[in-house]
Amino acid sequence: MSGCAVSVPVETAVYDLLAELPDGIKRVQVKTTIFNSKNGWQVNVGHKPHDGNGSRRLTPYTPDAIDLFFIFDGDLTMYLIPANALAGATRVLLRTYQHYAIGSACGFMLPECQSS
Repeated sequence: MSGCAVSVPVETAVYDLLAELPDGIKRVQVKTTIFNSKNGWQVNVGHKPHDGNGSRRLTPYTPDAIDLFFIFDGDLTMYLIPANALAGATRVLLRTYQHYAIGSACGFMLPECQSS
């Protein structure tokens, strides 16, 4: 949508996409949420790595693993959040990161949204 080249890793990787942005190639983790709490949309931004002993705890991404989070909330608002802004987090309240909202995908997904 922004005109940047995007690649999907051929092999399993900690990131979902590589995006060629004006400041270089960035590793992007894509997240979605449909959990709307009384305080707003919440999204899990952690992952569950295989640790060998069967435990699958939600763990934060390390700063050297990804560069950006691309997040869709249940209203189809899109966010592009630098990974260092979420450092150490496994779940966040998106209204806290409203200044990283980059638009809405509503018109791409639901034709009835275009008239509202």
